[in-house]
Amino acid sequence: METALIGKIEKALDTIRPYLEADGGNVKIVDLTDEMVLQLELTGTCSSCPMSTMTLKAGVEEAVKKAIPEINRVEAINISVSE
Repeated sequence: METALIGKIEKALDTIRPYLEADGGNVKIVDLTDEMVLQLELTGTCSSCPMSTMTLKAGVEEAVKKAIPEINRVEAINISVSE
């Protein structure tokens, strides 16, 4: 993973972390693939919250893509959504 890019991602995540932490959760970077897909792990209450998918898309992904437009997608590796 490119260090400069990871620094930018962390900075973008820091803008959303206070909201996650207020609900007892957080997020950490797992990987950034060659296809520019950012893989995250939702931790704390975020990992089991039914709203995790919406939080990831509406909050986390939006913050990251706004700061780093070259990121194609943000996905959580530990969300299991029952359809």
